[in-house]
Amino acid sequence: MTAVPSRTENSIVIDAPLDLVWEMTNDLGEWTGFFPKYAEVEVLEREGDTVRFRITKFPDDQGRVWSWVSERVMDRAAGEVRARRVETGAFEFINLHWTYEEVSGGVLMTWRNEFTMKPDSPYSDEQITANINREAPVEMGLIKKRVEARAMAMAENPVA
Repeated sequence: MTAVPSRTENSIVIDAPLDLVWEMTNDLGEWTGFFPKYAEVEVLEREGDTVRFRITKFPDDQGRVWSWVSERVMDRAAGEVRARRVETGAFEFINLHWTYEEVSGGVLMTWRNEFTMKPDSPYSDEQITANINREAPVEMGLIKKRVEARAMAMAENPVA
């Protein structure tokens, strides 16, 4: 019997134009500023709207460095990104779905994760769910702050 996957969902409204939110959050070069635990994001392959990349985190409390390869498929017309870990590590699988929707006050950015941990993983589905739900709002808050600051700077200094 297959276990029911765990799911998380976190959202934030960013007061900035949709094009800017999309551009910044899908620019992997921005990610070390958005995700405090990411030491490096290295693009391995890019083909059209699909990018394969390696994320390397800073060492954890035990000095372990975690790294994995993910793949993102961006669909600007639909306002969504679908991603998955290619190197799953402790996960049986993990799929991510980011959506962007214009709303009053800006852009509603939502992250949905669906995953199952391997039986021999040092972490349970419940621990990872709690971790994602603790860290995602912090990361989204950093994204909001950076994107809104860029939007404000662009509004104050428009390019001629």
